[in-house]
Amino acid sequence: MSTVLTVNYDKKPCYDIIIDNSFSELADKVKELGFEGRKIAIITDTNVKSLYADEISKIMTQISGTVIIHTITAGEANKNLSEIEKIYQVLIENHFDRHDLIVALGGGVVGDMAGFTAATYLRGVSFIQIPTTLLAQTDSSIGGKTGVDFKGYKNMVGAFHMPKLVYINTSTLNTLDGRQYASGFAEVMKHGLIKDSNFYTWLLDNMYEISDKDPDVLMEMIQRSCEIKKAVVEKDPTEKGDRVLLNFGHTLGHAIEKAKNFELMHGECVALGCIAAAFISWKKEMISMEEYYEIRDMFVPFNLPISIEDLDPAEVIKLAKSDKKADKDTIRFILLKSIGKAVVNTEVSDDEMMKALEEIIYVEDGE
Repeated sequence: MSTVLTVNYDKKPCYDIIIDNSFSELADKVKELGFEGRKIAIITDTNVKSLYADEISKIMTQISGTVIIHTITAGEANKNLSEIEKIYQVLIENHFDRHDLIVALGGGVVGDMAGFTAATYLRGVSFIQIPTTLLAQTDSSIGGKTGVDFKGYKNMVGAFHMPKLVYINTSTLNTLDGRQYASGFAEVMKHGLIKDSNFYTWLLDNMYEISDKDPDVLMEMIQRSCEIKKAVVEKDPTEKGDRVLLNFGHTLGHAIEKAKNFELMHGECVALGCIAAAFISWKKEMISMEEYYEIRDMFVPFNLPISIEDLDPAEVIKLAKSDKKADKDTIRFILLKSIGKAVVNTEVSDDEMMKALEEIIYVEDGE
């Protein structure tokens, strides 16, 4: 039995999030949206294509006589405008018009790229999200943020463009490797830290079941995480207010990601960024020392890093100030007033960031 969450925009239903353990309802849901007989382009990557592209293509042929698959080389390095141009070319050559449909099949990179293509091709066509990673299912597929990186700067070019549907099949998590799965958990943890202390406690209590991918626990975790993201984006769809709280851990996390040349996964950098932000929150006497160490250590059972080698903190701070989240050279830092309650703070100094980064930089004894 699937769960349906409806995301509202301007207090009107905008799109549904379907949470299921199969793709059994996908064809009917797409038909209900009115795309029967329309051309469908499935955008996926080299990791996901061999796993799910044929299955999704067969489902879509129940709806349309024209279904094409375009494959992107997997990885953040390919999230750029050059790859978007290739998708445009495929759509143009296959005569896609404004009434046709783009399907994002994959993780956060695919979702962002397919969504950006949909937002900009012919000034906007419809798309749906079929997220196959934990990170995409609980975070990036919801809310209509789309975009690509530009010269290594994360999501610097983008648009808000709402999907027509988000269809989550939790069984796809069984094909994720451990590192990818853990990367997604960083975003789940973030949702508890910024908005729901009870969910944070629930994550602590169920860490072993989550690590083992217990189906019932996964379903509950994904649903609650989606509910939190849904509530935030409904209140602030274009990030003019509370939605910025979702950037907890991302201010320094994105900078670390770029400083390490995207060698680390996004969630791994978010985990480090969350620890740094929690450290600053502790030093500003917003949370206790015990809460800080509990937050830091919570990432360990999920094989997420709590320290990093070979990182220049001065470079990270410089990159953070170049991030799109900066406002008039002021960094809008997201800190914790308490566990489950995040706030925006524009008074985090370079020295405070430096100390937080030094906290997470691993130094061997004697160095």
